[in-house]
Amino acid sequence: MTDAYVRPDVQMILTMMAQSDQPLMSEVEPTAAREMYNMMAAMLEADAVDLARIEDMSCPGPAGDIALRLYDSQAQRSEATPVIIFYHGGGFVIGDLESHHSFCTYISREMDLPVIAVDYRLAPEAPFPAAPQDSLAATRWVADNQKQLKLEISGLIPCGDSAGGNLALVVGQALATKPASVPVIAQFPIYPATRMDAEGGSMDEFAEGFLLTKESMDYFNAHYAPTGEDIMVSPYLGDLSQSPPTVLVTAGLDPLRDQGRGYAADLVRHGVNTYYLEMPGNVHGFINIRKAVPSAAQDVDKMIAAWKTLIASLNS
Repeated sequence: MTDAYVRPDVQMILTMMAQSDQPLMSEVEPTAAREMYNMMAAMLEADAVDLARIEDMSCPGPAGDIALRLYDSQAQRSEATPVIIFYHGGGFVIGDLESHHSFCTYISREMDLPVIAVDYRLAPEAPFPAAPQDSLAATRWVADNQKQLKLEISGLIPCGDSAGGNLALVVGQALATKPASVPVIAQFPIYPATRMDAEGGSMDEFAEGFLLTKESMDYFNAHYAPTGEDIMVSPYLGDLSQSPPTVLVTAGLDPLRDQGRGYAADLVRHGVNTYYLEMPGNVHGFINIRKAVPSAAQDVDKMIAAWKTLIASLNS
């Protein structure tokens, strides 16, 4: 139990889910869990916004083609532009291009930047390290194939939520060590998983009743089967001093909150230009519940404002 502050609109959705007679995702097979996740997103998430350009495409990966989706608020661009590379959340087991489609349309419009979403392989069919391998391969491909994308890319911005936040940090570190043909200029992890050995604190305080539960995390980890002492899954083990400028966001009622806080603090200690935002009274997954939880939409706008501020500071 916890005495932490819970927003009224967040409490409404938590009460509704607690009263549901539907099985938990952790109680069904991954294929069924994926359907449940996308159905929940369709009910709770804001509608997609119209964009001038939305294109499905693919790139080569380590085990076959990787599906991508390009979003752009402009039909064509006459100048070089940063590109956000987006890796969806879902514990490396659920989620896809559809589960985060609305969010990607929104951030592309609000940032006025191209966004390229990566449909990396999922566990258990493709356990660790398939997800980071695909994410890294897709990001390098984007940098190398600007003509095919009809973009002149001035910088890469890895971005993602939860498991995708983990992948954003992993890709950022990998490209600091062995750069792509376009530099990583920033990274935008949203309530990221940063270490597989996290315990205590928020992991216990919010272990149940706050959307992401300890039971579901155990379910995801069992399928993903990560190697704990590997920076490809626990990026806190890497050289954080080489990290790009960062906006890191956590939710106040999230089991992953403390590891996000700790990672942001480590970035600051290593001299990395870091913006840290915590959304009090909100839960893990808030970017996908903007219709059901109006205050979550406000949190997303605060996050985007921080992204814009950081990018503007890089150009000053």
